[in-house]
Amino acid sequence: MRHRSALLITLSALLGACASPSGLAPRLQASEPASLATTRSLGAPGEDWPVANWWTAYGDPQLDRLVASALRDNPGLALARARIDKARAQAGAIAANDGPQVSANAESSRQRLSGNYIYPPSLAGGYTSINRAALDFSLELDLWGRNRAALDAALGRSRAAEAEEAGTRLALAGAITQAYLQFDRLHHLRNVAEATLRQREKLQELVRLRQKAGLDSSAEVLQAAGSIAAAQAERRALDTQLDAVRHQLATLVGQGPDAGLDLAPPAIAPSAASRLPDSLPADLLGRRPDVVAQRWRVEASQRDSDAARAEFYPNINLNGFIGLQSLGLSNLAEGGSRIIGAGPALHLPVFDSGRLRAGLAGRHADQDAAVAQYNATLLSALQEVADALTGWRGAAAEAREQQVALARYEEAWRLTETRYRAGLAPYTAVLAAETPLLAQRRLTADLRSRQLEASAALARALGGGSLPTSLH
Repeated sequence: MRHRSALLITLSALLGACASPSGLAPRLQASEPASLATTRSLGAPGEDWPVANWWTAYGDPQLDRLVASALRDNPGLALARARIDKARAQAGAIAANDGPQVSANAESSRQRLSGNYIYPPSLAGGYTSINRAALDFSLELDLWGRNRAALDAALGRSRAAEAEEAGTRLALAGAITQAYLQFDRLHHLRNVAEATLRQREKLQELVRLRQKAGLDSSAEVLQAAGSIAAAQAERRALDTQLDAVRHQLATLVGQGPDAGLDLAPPAIAPSAASRLPDSLPADLLGRRPDVVAQRWRVEASQRDSDAARAEFYPNINLNGFIGLQSLGLSNLAEGGSRIIGAGPALHLPVFDSGRLRAGLAGRHADQDAAVAQYNATLLSALQEVADALTGWRGAAAEAREQQVALARYEEAWRLTETRYRAGLAPYTAVLAAETPLLAQRRLTADLRSRQLEASAALARALGGGSLPTSLH
């Protein structure tokens, strides 16, 4: 009992004299989404949006197939998966530190034994071999949680890598959806160009008939031919842009450019642009992969700090061995050569010139950096959500007004064409009425595309649906 008390007193004295982490602490705190002012920009808490596989809301099976194929075959995902495998392997290596370690060791060396040491006169001063074959055991007693904290930090980094892989998948699905919506926009513009071309060709026939009747001159005929050439050039330019988007979609899917040439025109549901909530809770950002990844990195850095703090406390190992040892190789297999032993080993830092304090301060700096990065990511995410929601609201309001304007320009053009057919207006009046009409048709297609792209941007900004349960 007195020996035990003396050991405790000695240990307490050593702890009081050893290096200390006192006075060291991180400076920053992670922000919570709900604590940031968002009510006026995002509205009051509303429905849970978007759903997983958010791109299916556009109702286009071809888009669904493209995204599914990309999430299966795109080579960019292989890098993200390799990072996950590496992080998991590192966590496994750290977890092994907390278990027993057993190694088989054998060694033999021939040497001259000292004549002034522990060896008997028959061996002292002579040459012989020293041999050892044994199993060596060790077990670290993680009394202060250093290994546990290091393992938690490694697991946090592994989960961060998983969240980043989810972010890669989200970015890939978003890139395909964005390109596909551009594909849809270009098809609508091409339809406008095609309708314009057919319209001008009909007018050209009318101009020729009027010229034969002496009602129009060759100038009107030349103007009609020039307008047709301009419409054909516009259609050709749109075909070139469509081919470029086809190639882009094929690359994103992980295939050669020829794969994009077989794509049919998009068939996005007419109501897809209006499927968006008016208000969103800020805590939906908790599912966004980059926010989740940064949160796990914050937690990992906190556990790294805990592991560094535990370095200040005693490290106790249990060591043991069992095997054979002998002087002279011929004696190694004899029963008397058996060896066995076990016992504790204590390591306690007393003075290290500030190395441990510098290490802990560095961990705290890493923790502050992780918190700062998390807070910056959260603010950037909120801005993206607010921008996307504002863009959708603006495009929706413009689209409602645009429908009224388009109807009026359509009516104005029809009246002008009727007057021209009746000989009450010159051909230049038809062209003058057509110019703003074409601009309004293009604007209508652009506004529809802006609504669709804003809905896709908002889905991406909110994380594109739920993450795997293990990452929350």
